[in-house]
Amino acid sequence: MQKFTVHKGLVAPMDRENVDTDAIIPKQFLKSIRKTGFGPNLFDEWRYLDRGEPGQDPTLRKPNPDFVLNQPRYAGASVLIARKNFGCGSSREHAPWALDQYGFRAIIAPSFADIFFNNCFKNGLLPIVLPESKVAQLFDETFAFPGYSLTIDLDRQVIVKPDGDEIAFDIQPFRKYCLLNGLDDIGLTLRHKDKIQAFEAERLAKKPWLAHQMIA
Repeated sequence: MQKFTVHKGLVAPMDRENVDTDAIIPKQFLKSIRKTGFGPNLFDEWRYLDRGEPGQDPTLRKPNPDFVLNQPRYAGASVLIARKNFGCGSSREHAPWALDQYGFRAIIAPSFADIFFNNCFKNGLLPIVLPESKVAQLFDETFAFPGYSLTIDLDRQVIVKPDGDEIAFDIQPFRKYCLLNGLDDIGLTLRHKDKIQAFEAERLAKKPWLAHQMIA
């Protein structure tokens, strides 16, 4: 998993409440068992005028010119600001996969759905909860100033605005540790690789019948 330390990125505004995971990545794309390739289908039903299906060439589709991520001023955005209850709906982990693979590193909102919030941390995305008034101010500034960017310093737990003002945010220490070190659940387990291998070797030495050998 990619580490998150300090990130500066262009901000894109998702000016909707209760954005659910089916809007983030529609159900037809859940057929894939791979963890890659979901970026082109992020917000698919809002982003395109035609219906999307797995395996389509995105360059041959009809983009919706009114959708925020299709507007040139937000091209390359890596910080998303959203309204309350972002990520509600089903628990599909494909939603943070799609956001990450599109290029987003952080999402700022007044509130998130619990399962989506947890899945973000497991996939290297930083969801930041701020008071609704602070988020509204970020929306106003993003709309007012093309090229509006934010710097997010996870170690210091602050968002630095273009004028130098800082907004502090909270994060659980364990989640902060995992993001700073790029550790997902597998990475956390592999920190103990030597102990796991030693345990397996000792167990097989004492109980050799536990070993299985494929028979041709």
